[in-house]
Amino acid sequence: MQYLTDNMWFPDVSKATEDGLLAVGGDLSIERLLLAYRKGVFPWFEVEEPILWWSPDPRFVLFPEKLKVSKSMRQVLRNKNYIITVNKAFRDVIAECSEIKRPGQTSTWITNNMIDAYTELHELGYAKSIEVWKDDTLVGGLYGVDLGNGVFCGESMFAKASNASKVGLITFIKNTNYKLIDCQIYTNHLESLGAEEIPRDVFLRYL
Repeated sequence: MQYLTDNMWFPDVSKATEDGLLAVGGDLSIERLLLAYRKGVFPWFEVEEPILWWSPDPRFVLFPEKLKVSKSMRQVLRNKNYIITVNKAFRDVIAECSEIKRPGQTSTWITNNMIDAYTELHELGYAKSIEVWKDDTLVGGLYGVDLGNGVFCGESMFAKASNASKVGLITFIKNTNYKLIDCQIYTNHLESLGAEEIPRDVFLRYL
């Protein structure tokens, strides 16, 4: 594990710890964030911690052609109770993601600085949001980084209504041409949708 300075670099991902921690410190500048994602690295830390940079092996990903949609979810999609949009409310989506209580976390990792940085990435065309609406109210969504290389690096999602985030994610995947959705680390929720672990070096080849 390396400590970053003002120099714009990351150590080789092979230097990461067993759980994927690669480096500590640095900043959330646009230049550093873009460099990180192009190298298969992402920031993840809680508000009281320094910036932590990760590159886990294996990597948890979802191949769009392997997307699993259960019978019950197919019915939810057919009901069309939600309206899905793209890039209509990026900052609202990331702000909602920051407020969701998650098991095992005592505070949010989406700090105000993170919100500002990713909103700037969005304004520059490097990040996108998917919004889920019901009666003109934002009830779900997700956001992530898109470097234009066929990989969407998912960051976080939220739901304030039943199945809202699943509807948004499934609709998004079914209507895009990505080769790979990066889910970063394992969750039961995403495994149920078809996500799987692959070796980090295979993931890096997609990047």
